[in-house]
Amino acid sequence: MKKSGLLLILILFFPALLRAEEIPLTLGEAVVFALRDNRDILLVTEEVKKAKLKIAEVEAGLFPTLNFTGSWTQTRGYYTKDLSQATTQATLKQYLYKGGKTINTIKYNGYKFEVNQAMLDKTKLDTLLSVEKAFYTLLLAKELNKLNQAIVENTKEHLNFIKERYKSGQASESEALQLRSCLSTVQQAYEASVNQVESSQVLLANLLYLDKDVKINPKAEFIYEPKEVAFDEAFLKAMQARPEIKQYEAQAKADKANIEITKADNRPQIYAAWDYYTRSHASATSTKNWNDYNVVGLTFSWPIFDGWATKAKVEQAIVDLKSTQLLKEKTINDVALELKDAYISLKNAIAKIDSVEAEARVYQDNLLSVKEKSEKGITSFLDLDDANLKYGISAFNKKQAIYDYLLAKASFDKAQGGI
Repeated sequence: MKKSGLLLILILFFPALLRAEEIPLTLGEAVVFALRDNRDILLVTEEVKKAKLKIAEVEAGLFPTLNFTGSWTQTRGYYTKDLSQATTQATLKQYLYKGGKTINTIKYNGYKFEVNQAMLDKTKLDTLLSVEKAFYTLLLAKELNKLNQAIVENTKEHLNFIKERYKSGQASESEALQLRSCLSTVQQAYEASVNQVESSQVLLANLLYLDKDVKINPKAEFIYEPKEVAFDEAFLKAMQARPEIKQYEAQAKADKANIEITKADNRPQIYAAWDYYTRSHASATSTKNWNDYNVVGLTFSWPIFDGWATKAKVEQAIVDLKSTQLLKEKTINDVALELKDAYISLKNAIAKIDSVEAEARVYQDNLLSVKEKSEKGITSFLDLDDANLKYGISAFNKKQAIYDYLLAKASFDKAQGGI
């Protein structure tokens, strides 16, 4: 465990040291890389940051604004002598009422932040599910590669045995030819499993954004831990936790706030202003002095008629709200279907494990029997190798069944809203 932690630190801070090497990696460490480096997650994270900054931007509308303007002019050739004049102006302005536009804009951007946060959660769920699937796919591919290699070696032993029998006239040439054909087939399967390992390596490395030359050695075992699953309970959890549903709930709230923002265009606005002026006074006699004064005012404005432009905008905003509500209903149905499919796949995977476990026990018992006979000299080494291979195949079938279970369990957890 300490070595694994040290390796993780090295990969995090000194990735160049581990290029072109095979590194052991647990699923937990793979998740760390995905959350840290996966570009899909990073891109949506930036959108969340941007949405948060947008809230701060619109909240500025609650505060007064202060503007300062200064100018200097010189008039030449008009009077008996050139005259210059300087003016400054400071304006303090505070909106008292904007038809509810400011407060609803703040609400709107707050809900949009929730939308982006939900999209980030969804991206994380999708990415982590892909990482888990790729991780166990690579692990299974390596197991299949080992099994195919054992099958090749076993087939070669049988071919050598048949060759010896053929030389002594105890076997026909057709038997030898059949085994050569069989050897060619299993070698082809072995090569295909090697390519599958390479493909799985590339897929997982791509998801984790590791260097292309890094070879991943997944450190895990295919362990089946039976767990009761209840569809009704999972469905209720999914309705509360799925980020897609949260996304459309927040979007619906944002659409409602947008309707109020649009309606504000036909409502009155009131603002208070204070202006402070200073000006140098110049005359033809060149006498100059500074004058300053201030103006306090309250302004009321009401757009009476805009050609029904605001009305059309409001109706468009209402259509957006209805569209979001329809999308939410569709998403709920899609989530329910996804959860049901994942639930059925999980139940099937559990049933398959029970079947292959029974088969593995049969071959294990057979292997023990052959070992006993081999120790007594009753069976040959080749018979023992055959028994080992049969048990290895049954053990692989069990691992594959557990692999199906792990992927179905991951999909079921994701369908509930969390892995």
